[in-house]
Amino acid sequence: MIELKSRGELEAMRAAGLVVARTLELVTEAAKPGVSTKELDELAEQTIRDAGAVPSFKGYHGFPASICASVNEQIVHGIPAASQVLADGDLISVDCGAILEGWHGDSAVTIAVGPSVSAKDLALSDATRVAMWAGVEAVQPGARLTDISHAVQTAAERAGEADGVEYGMILEYGGHGIGSQMHMEPFLPNVGKPGKGPRLKPGMALAIEPMLTGGGGETLELDDGWTVVTADGSRAAHWEHTVAITDDGPWVLTAPATP
Repeated sequence: MIELKSRGELEAMRAAGLVVARTLELVTEAAKPGVSTKELDELAEQTIRDAGAVPSFKGYHGFPASICASVNEQIVHGIPAASQVLADGDLISVDCGAILEGWHGDSAVTIAVGPSVSAKDLALSDATRVAMWAGVEAVQPGARLTDISHAVQTAAERAGEADGVEYGMILEYGGHGIGSQMHMEPFLPNVGKPGKGPRLKPGMALAIEPMLTGGGGETLELDDGWTVVTADGSRAAHWEHTVAITDDGPWVLTAPATP
């Protein structure tokens, strides 16, 4: 069963999403050369708790931190550490979740660290972000789940053609339902043919999160039991938003507040 939320419950998710958006804004500002991923994690946790929310990730199946901080060849689930200090030219993906009054928000950004990030890595991040937004646009009432998958895949492939790169698509990980829990049905693949899977209905909410690499799509999990890296050492990017299905189309619950 896919959880259906009332308008009031979606508004509660929006409140949680705003906490996540503000946290990622502050983490993005702080992610500079010489800063450790542990410091970013501490900033994120303090920001979330100051807002009256609770970090979704901390303690989730034993995860020890409030954000996932995945640097360079790390794709997802990187564990922040004092020993992991950012350097000019790094690419870091930060995944963040917050629970506010029982409702979840979940979002991720990829951040270029310092002025020396390569054009290739910037293009990789941009391609991933564009693929995410293509998925968001496919969140329409009456559509099928894999319409989103197909939109993400097609946008990633088009970006690769434009950039002259065949970006690696991560198949083992993808989006998911979200609401009263962080990970719920359905699993949302980032590749697939359109017109398959459950029909989207107002009140559903999904986390849309493509991950692309500058090389192949094969992955390895490190001995810490969490951190997932590219098998070929190529760099990776990860972008994510929590999106509600409404009668009027997609509502991005983790978008930053507008002035």
